[in-house]
Amino acid sequence: MAYRYDNDLEFLGQIESEDLEDLVYCLTHNRDGKVRYTEGLTTSDDYKKYYPDHKQYWKLVAAEIQRFGANSIVTKLRGGKGVKYKEVLTDVCDKMKVNYNKDSSVQKIENNLLMKILSDSIEHISPEDLKKLAESTGVKNTSGITTEVILGIFQAAFRAGSFKSYQLTLIFVNAVMKALVGRGLSFAGNIALTRTMAILTGPIGLAITGLWTAIDIAGPAYRVTIPSVIQVAVLRQKFLYEKQGEEVALMRTKFESYI
Repeated sequence: MAYRYDNDLEFLGQIESEDLEDLVYCLTHNRDGKVRYTEGLTTSDDYKKYYPDHKQYWKLVAAEIQRFGANSIVTKLRGGKGVKYKEVLTDVCDKMKVNYNKDSSVQKIENNLLMKILSDSIEHISPEDLKKLAESTGVKNTSGITTEVILGIFQAAFRAGSFKSYQLTLIFVNAVMKALVGRGLSFAGNIALTRTMAILTGPIGLAITGLWTAIDIAGPAYRVTIPSVIQVAVLRQKFLYEKQGEEVALMRTKFESYI
């Protein structure tokens, strides 16, 4: 297993070990919590030496994503190197019927994937739960609220590229990951997510979890690449926007101290 330099995965080298834990778990364990037969990360010398300090072997983590996204025979011919992340991402998008432009940046394609996840997640929730969700995301007038309006709010947040988009991503992906890998995001509770997170542990959360549990992900590779790509997308949002949220919170605290 060898890392193929990939500009779209290099940021993982700046992610803290504890935040890489969920991604490593996706790559190494199935939904039942058992080690995957097809994984190669836990048998590597660096993993055995440094675990759970994942940052020490982040390139092996990235290489495992690349390997799962590639044909095994072709990987052997490449000297153990898989395909670049963008190819893994677009393959996942094709599988999940995501609308995207192949010439777009990885971040934009990931945003399209996240929007599809959000859309699929709220499509079947009740009008009452939809209203609660709208209220929790700051919508003042929820009279006649529709799925389209909620999705419009989310799309605006993603287009703006902000801490708010990171919050929304965490909220939904946390519920989706419980269905896909049997547990939510370990770092989801480390940030102020308003009361939306509480709502996502109630009936809405159960509806989302039920929807994604029922999805048949054909092929063992997709059972790895789909949750792993979602994890990478979340980590990229965290890398880009979490500091922005911390700065806003600090400014708010300073302001409140003056009044």
